[in-house]
Amino acid sequence: MLERCVARGRDEFAADYWGQQPLLSPAARLPRDFSDLLTPTMVDEIIAERGLRTPFIRMAREGTLVDRACFTRTGGFGALMPDQVDPDGVLTEFAAGATIVLQGLHRFWPPIIDFVRGMTSDVGHPVQTNAYITPPANRGFDPHYDVHDVFVLQISGTKRWRVHEPVHRHPLPDQPWTDHREAIAARAVQAPVIDAVLDPGDCLYLPRGWVHSAEAQGDTSIHLTVGVSPFTGHDVATAVIEALASEEELRASLPLGLAPVEAARTEEHTRRVLDVLAGLIAEKQEELGALAGDALATRYLDLTRPAAVRPLATLDALAALDAHTVLRWRDGLHGSIDPAPAGSDVAAGYHVAADSATVVLRLPTKSITFPTECAPALRAVLDGGPVSAGSLPGLDVDDGLVVLRRLLREAVLVAL
Repeated sequence: MLERCVARGRDEFAADYWGQQPLLSPAARLPRDFSDLLTPTMVDEIIAERGLRTPFIRMAREGTLVDRACFTRTGGFGALMPDQVDPDGVLTEFAAGATIVLQGLHRFWPPIIDFVRGMTSDVGHPVQTNAYITPPANRGFDPHYDVHDVFVLQISGTKRWRVHEPVHRHPLPDQPWTDHREAIAARAVQAPVIDAVLDPGDCLYLPRGWVHSAEAQGDTSIHLTVGVSPFTGHDVATAVIEALASEEELRASLPLGLAPVEAARTEEHTRRVLDVLAGLIAEKQEELGALAGDALATRYLDLTRPAAVRPLATLDALAALDAHTVLRWRDGLHGSIDPAPAGSDVAAGYHVAADSATVVLRLPTKSITFPTECAPALRAVLDGGPVSAGSLPGLDVDDGLVVLRRLLREAVLVAL
């Protein structure tokens, strides 16, 4: 999916642009436009027929958010939630110049669900997508920066983008643009780095921190903002510090009567703590690196989602499962295979002695234990290719069916 958005090779983009500088990619240099992801007709369908609720929709006019009471109301009999989108209200505010923002499209709009899953795989960081629908000659927000990288995909209409150098490079999530209002206002009157009108099919990449504003031209503009929340060195450092919570010396109280109202009162103690930190990091670098890596992996899995499963279709596939049924690993699901502790419960369908060796399939939200003779079959499943009960290495068809039945029920595998 990344290649759909940048008019550079992956390696060149990674080396010269990722997190460093903007890149404007005209439609003529990209594989295709973005009309498969969203169109004006699709926007109308989402607003009029999908029962959308806040915060999946918001509206803004000239830099100010519109009170949601202006465009939401109760859904009426049988759907009394008070914050459902009111198409009448959206029409009124949109006609008056407000921008419609459809948020979290990757959670409910199928074409974008698939696109974001592929994009997440390509960039290796959490990805989300919003849509901005702006009336002619209007803008939604004042000059600002984002705390995540964005790919702006122009869907329809045209929009003029002005991009300026950062006033605060590589901002973290808790360092919003509102902390630098005056500096941004001053930067916005200077000559921009990019001043361009995006046509349908164009894409603009902006690293976090780059100041920008956009204004629709003669037609209604629709664009997608694909946001990427990159992991940083600060995330690694934070994970290391959290891992050091197991160190007794760092958990000890500082002296009685410290009253740290000024830096001078804590300077000596701060130096001692930093010396302890430096020693621990040098002594336990490998261990702390592994703990920090585990913490980042956990956070990544919390921020991303595997492909959704279809419960009814899954149960139908389970009922019809036979030796020839072809299944595959669920897209975006991460797993590993490790030895299991002695005495672990084993997947239903197997009868083994209490002291028999077992293996465990570890998943983000659960673990499933199998007899050790299932390990080759589980590795074949984990490879991601198509599998069937008759093709699993090391197992006969009956045992293969037991394994696949459990993995299908646990939403690990899906039917082709």
